[in-house]
Amino acid sequence: MEEGLLTQAELETARMPEGQPVEYAAGYESRSRLLRKAFSRLSGERAQAARDFTERNPWVKEYALYQAAKSHFQDAPWYLWPDEALRRHEAAALEHWRAVLAEDVAFHTAVQYWFFTQWTAFKDYTNARGVKLIGDLPIYVAMDSADVWADPRSFQLDEKNVPQEVAGVPPDYFSADGQLWGNPLYDYEAMQKDGFEWWIRRIGGAAKLYDVIRIDHFRGFESYWAVPYGETTAKNGRWVKGPGMALVGVLTGWFRDLDFIAEDLGYPSPEVVQLLSDSGLPGMKVLEFAFDSRDPSDYLPHSCSFNSICYTGTHDNAPLALWRTEADKADIAFAVQYLGLNDREGFNRGIIRGGMSCQSRLFVAQMQDYLGLGKGCRMNTPGTSSGNWQWRILSGEASKKLAKSIHETTRIYGRL
Repeated sequence: MEEGLLTQAELETARMPEGQPVEYAAGYESRSRLLRKAFSRLSGERAQAARDFTERNPWVKEYALYQAAKSHFQDAPWYLWPDEALRRHEAAALEHWRAVLAEDVAFHTAVQYWFFTQWTAFKDYTNARGVKLIGDLPIYVAMDSADVWADPRSFQLDEKNVPQEVAGVPPDYFSADGQLWGNPLYDYEAMQKDGFEWWIRRIGGAAKLYDVIRIDHFRGFESYWAVPYGETTAKNGRWVKGPGMALVGVLTGWFRDLDFIAEDLGYPSPEVVQLLSDSGLPGMKVLEFAFDSRDPSDYLPHSCSFNSICYTGTHDNAPLALWRTEADKADIAFAVQYLGLNDREGFNRGIIRGGMSCQSRLFVAQMQDYLGLGKGCRMNTPGTSSGNWQWRILSGEASKKLAKSIHETTRIYGRL
């Protein structure tokens, strides 16, 4: 609107419904319509700025064409597009479809330009106030993505671009069937031949967005769970040796000014523990996993080393108020005993105090935990594909009173 591409009246039609849960479908429909309208009014210097952005970020070319082609072929995944040459990412086909879909390619380029312009302004604003942004980097990418379509040689695909095995994790605490993620697996042998250039580009892109990168499923760099393509669960997979320090060393060596967090949760093998040690990266300690009354873990606050990040729980865990009702009663009793929890302080605040007081270099608590929210406010349930990532903080919940309380606890434990 400030650039004259939308009117106030048009913006009013895009307002998201208040309350819980987030209604993504409504947002997608109204936002897409308005972005198209704004694009139809884009011209002159602003249009040239979007084109210049593409020249500085070559990946946008591939992504914009991928999105335009996907729309053209009724949202079909790239490996089902009717043009075989385009599926195979052949140069002549790319040139042909760039011309045919030129307007749609330009639209998706403009959307990326707008997003990155706004994100950069947001990041500059937060960084100027001493706030750093942590970004989550999933270890795998989706099969139906510009990443795989544009560079299938980096993935374990056959001559028809069909995966033989896909990603997942074996049965664990979260799921008796394991988790069948279905992502294509990397061809690390092929990647290593050019010095893991694909990974360097990926981390380089993320480094423009974040100050700290949390590498999801870090143990997959040591060994990863490969499940035969077509399986309905992850039970029948196998462990395959990963690249280890050959890759991790390249990334930490290349990006010396970037901070990383290694998501090393689960039941790490001695080899994973060794890889984490060799990498020098901080691992994760989750307090909800610490109070197993049968087998107290090294996640207990007094066991947390400095080179670690302590969490009440991650996005994959229940908020503390919900965990309190779902966990084994003996585990809760142990937490009460260990931390001296009492009604005056409150269960959540006592757990947060335990995390604040540990030696970990960084402590993280979910806003749900500060707000005392439980049922219906969980961020994500692993192994499920719907109903997730729909909680959001509501207007008024992030109060000055809460800010003062968090500040005081942070000050007491030397974390300002």
